[in-house]
Amino acid sequence: LQLVESGGDLVQPGGSLTLSCTTSGFTLANYAIGWFRQAPGKEREGVSCISRSDAMTYYADSVKDRFTMSEDLAKNTVYLQMNSLKPEDAAVYYCAATRFEVAIWYRPAEYDFWGQGTQVTVSS
Repeated sequence: LQLVESGGDLVQPGGSLTLSCTTSGFTLANYAIGWFRQAPGKEREGVSCISRSDAMTYYADSVKDRFTMSEDLAKNTVYLQMNSLKPEDAAVYYCAATRFEVAIWYRPAEYDFWGQGTQVTVSS
C-alpha cells in the first residue's frame, strides 16, 4: 500500500495550488483518506478528510471555503485544491488512509498509512 504526494511549491499569498496524492495497492473507495499538514515546531493537524462511512468530506475551520478535497477513483488519486493561500498555510502536507471508519477524522492516530509529504511554502 502506497501513497505519494506531489504538487507542493512556493506560492505567493493569495495564490492557488493543487496537491495530488496518488495511491496504489488498495481500493481507494474502501478507505477513508485525509490530508494533514505539519509546520515546523507544530503538531500535525487535519486539513480535510473523505469519510466513506457517511460519504462526507470534512474540513478544518481554518481552510473551510478555501480548500477543496476531491478524488478520481479511476486514477486512484486524491486532490487538495488550495485557494487564497495564506502564510500560515505553509507546511509539509501529507495524505493518509485507513481501512476503518474514522471516529475523529482530524486525529492522525486514526490513520494507518501515510505518504512522505510535499512542501508548501507561502511567501512573497
